[in-house]
Amino acid sequence: MSEVMDYSSRLTDPHSRKFETFSYLPRMTAEQIRRQVEFIVSKGWNPAIEHTEPEEATSSFWYMWKLPMFGETNVDQILNEAQLCHNLNPNHHVRLIGYDNYRQSQGSSMVIYRAPGFE
Repeated sequence: MSEVMDYSSRLTDPHSRKFETFSYLPRMTAEQIRRQVEFIVSKGWNPAIEHTEPEEATSSFWYMWKLPMFGETNVDQILNEAQLCHNLNPNHHVRLIGYDNYRQSQGSSMVIYRAPGFE
């Protein structure tokens, strides 16, 4: 018999909320973030960066960091923009999105920088 762990997520406790791909895992390292950007670029998806306050993270509206980077394939440029967004919004969650322009949907979406205190 396998044990199933119950995750005690509560709307009243913002620290217990989980969202996006990988949110149950520890913070991603710089190398893991780089690999996600490389994956997005390899698929031909358009990268975009968004951020929001932790208490608004479950909302469907996040602030867009500039426009999506249509056609950008330079991984370092994408990483630099993500880092700049994080540096200027240190108390926000920052997520990376890969827009699939053929399917007209998000092919990938993950929080790459979490606000302090939100492990």
